[in-house]
Amino acid sequence: MTEYTADWYPDPGGVHELRYHDGTKWTEHVSNHGRQSVAPLADAGAVPTTGMSAEKIQQQVAAKAGVQPGAAPGGGTMFTEPVLVVNQKAKLLEMNTEYAVYDQNGTQIGAIRQVGQSTLKKVARFVSSLDQFMTHTLQLVDTNGAVQLSVTRPAKFAKSKVHVSDAAGNQIGSIVQKNMIGKIRFSLEGMNGEIGSLNGENWRAWNFNLQDAAGNEVARITKTWEGLAKTMFTSADNYVLQIHRPLEEPMRSLVVASAVSVDLALKQDSRGLG
Repeated sequence: MTEYTADWYPDPGGVHELRYHDGTKWTEHVSNHGRQSVAPLADAGAVPTTGMSAEKIQQQVAAKAGVQPGAAPGGGTMFTEPVLVVNQKAKLLEMNTEYAVYDQNGTQIGAIRQVGQSTLKKVARFVSSLDQFMTHTLQLVDTNGAVQLSVTRPAKFAKSKVHVSDAAGNQIGSIVQKNMIGKIRFSLEGMNGEIGSLNGENWRAWNFNLQDAAGNEVARITKTWEGLAKTMFTSADNYVLQIHRPLEEPMRSLVVASAVSVDLALKQDSRGLG
């Protein structure tokens, strides 16, 4: 059981960005993008799922991402599996972004849910492109809804920066967009500086390789399905994150977070990437 000191933490209900714990219990005090309010604690937020069959997940991994069957098994979590399959939940009207996370065999091991969406932001998302200029936060959760990581993209005008925080809400690093023209590149930055990079392999930013500070490839993101009439990386897409070897922190968390941070960073980018 997690021990809490009095402080702000990711909302365990999956509705707001942060909720205050007084050291004994969760309180009604919540915060979304720096603005505090009060709201009762909801039950643990629903864990998104796509209902996709194990056979389709396995096909996605092998046929489209090129990961051969029999890859080394992991420990059953987002931090211990060598292959993560991240599939966005397709909706007719997307007011909150949601993804399911599977292992290479098609077993769901987690999910990603958007939190802190006000009514105004939901309306803006539906009727305009202003959504790209607003702050967005996603929580990576296990199958019980417990927060594992949070990623926040502050309001942007051009290039994006995504901040990554641990389960307790402590920032552990950032994923920073370096350019807007040509093949998109991000730096992976710990709290003491750059520790790697995330590199687009074509101008539409469909596939990425992740490298350590020495330039060695440590992981790869492959877009695997666009959906009907979808042509951009950020339109209800599915993709596979293949991690080549065990990684130390904060590199491991930044690599896991990158599986959704590219989508978040480029969402509704004027370059047409989503």
